[in-house]
Amino acid sequence: MATAAPGRTAESADGGQGGGQGMGGMWRPATAGVIAAFVGFASSFAVVLEGLTKVGASHAQAASGLMALSVAMGVCAIFLSLRSRLPISIAWSTPGGALLAGSAVPHGGFPAAVGAFLIAGALIVVSGLWRPLGRWVAAIPVPLANAMLAGILLPLCLAPAQAVRSDPAIGLAVVVTWAVVGSVRKLYAVPAAVVVAVVLIATTTHIKADTLGPMWPHPVAVAPHFTAAAAIGIALPLYVVTMASQNIPGIAVLGANGYHPRPGPLFGWTGIFSLFSAPFGGHAVNLAAITAALCAGDEAGPDRSRRYRAAATAGGVYILLGLVASAAVALVDAAPPHVIEAVAGLALLGALANSLTAAMADPGQREAAVVTAVVTVSGVTFFGVSGAFWGLLAGGALYGVRHWQSRRAAAGAPGGVAAQGPAADQALPEPDRS
Repeated sequence: MATAAPGRTAESADGGQGGGQGMGGMWRPATAGVIAAFVGFASSFAVVLEGLTKVGASHAQAASGLMALSVAMGVCAIFLSLRSRLPISIAWSTPGGALLAGSAVPHGGFPAAVGAFLIAGALIVVSGLWRPLGRWVAAIPVPLANAMLAGILLPLCLAPAQAVRSDPAIGLAVVVTWAVVGSVRKLYAVPAAVVVAVVLIATTTHIKADTLGPMWPHPVAVAPHFTAAAAIGIALPLYVVTMASQNIPGIAVLGANGYHPRPGPLFGWTGIFSLFSAPFGGHAVNLAAITAALCAGDEAGPDRSRRYRAAATAGGVYILLGLVASAAVALVDAAPPHVIEAVAGLALLGALANSLTAAMADPGQREAAVVTAVVTVSGVTFFGVSGAFWGLLAGGALYGVRHWQSRRAAAGAPGGVAAQGPAADQALPEPDRS
């Protein structure tokens, strides 16, 4: 069983642990949890909706998917936090949503995408139960994994500039709000931009009554259709980016804050809850990174033994936020072109910067990383399989050839000094939104 880091014997000015703790210390975990949930939801719900609609979801199916993800990650966070007494924060896969947003409707429509979601969830479960698979994901060269993610994110990150061009009034207001608030407190920059976008859309556009549907969302079950193209083009890249860009950094964030759970069970449970959400349109849930820092760090109070309440509170708020899924879909439908995509792009700029930095960090692997990113962002499709898979395959092939050449050259050089491979133990960068 995972154990928390030992708490301090004297817990600052709020008082000690237990009954001596002041009211401020008692409420801080709950406050941190509420903030974490609102930041996580507001910063990336547009990415999720954009991704689901791009792979064929209708308005009702997209609302169902958003609700299913919110409920799944809320229940998962509550369950894991209360079970382990650790601040285990859960989020939907924002990089996975970006992957879907850059994809086309697969052959077989949204049911084929749902089949891919189930496959990805099953792979995450297997990663938790069978260590070799988890080690295989961790062994993917850091530059290539991040180059693939950068190629996935880049098209969405162009949307803010496109929004300014297509609708200068709203686009500029959103971008300027993001820049101004971000200069004061980066964490609230995207939520502030979301608020401005919502206000401007509500006051300058007409939301059709027929797009609202029932304001109380209801789950829409989709019978999955399994195809090889969707499995290779959607499920495998979704699995890789979710593990490499969310689950593994999520464990690192917990460790940085003094909590050291066993990764396998956590991966397994996020995969199980992903499987629960998939038939209703949810693509994947995983460990959080940025919002995990809110729930596991000092913002959640001085008493380490109580910080699990922050993650559990965030889970409860996520469940409540899932009830506004229909309104979120109506807002996206009413928005001028590129505005919602602009919000999503702003939310992903930090992740893009981190990915590009990590992809280009090793001079010896930059060529393979660039090939991976270029093929991924090209959107090239063969046999119905999307560019993310081909990008990783092309970059991996070049990586293998260059690595073999360097080792062969080193073996023939005087002294036989072994060539240095990629820094496989580099830490994967945290996504800027979870």
